[in-house]
Amino acid sequence: MSPDKLQPEIVLAEVTTTPLDVAAHLTAVSHAAAGAVATFVGQVRDHDPEAQGEVELLEYEAHPDAERALADIAVRVAAGQDVRIAVSHRSGSLAVGDAAVVVAVASPHRALAFEVCRELIETIKTDLPIWKRQVDASGRSTWKGLGEDQPPANGGSTSAVTA
Repeated sequence: MSPDKLQPEIVLAEVTTTPLDVAAHLTAVSHAAAGAVATFVGQVRDHDPEAQGEVELLEYEAHPDAERALADIAVRVAAGQDVRIAVSHRSGSLAVGDAAVVVAVASPHRALAFEVCRELIETIKTDLPIWKRQVDASGRSTWKGLGEDQPPANGGSTSAVTA
């Protein structure tokens, strides 16, 4: 392959407590041979069918090997594809509107960029060892994916939430 042709490359794969920067992901995958960049931004929303009121925050808990697992997922998805990938996932406490995950995939053509971007986020949802605890306006919290209600975050009152 010539150096100006895209090859499978993971340019960024991180789990971080710092806010995610979509522009930095776009810059990371930039390449002269890329005719398309597909992105996905997963953000904290203010509602969920399981919440007793508005969602106040999400707390993401990452396994110590989560960053390595994220890189491994990206490598698997990129294998044999002419793509560059930048992917990050947050951990810690996130407010409504905060970005929880950012994926950017550059490829020569849009169909491949969309396909790899979708496969990557779907695989992250099922395989990445990061769990989220959703806290709603009543103070109730639920670990998503575990199906167990937890007592209010403030120790018993349902009138306030503490982070």
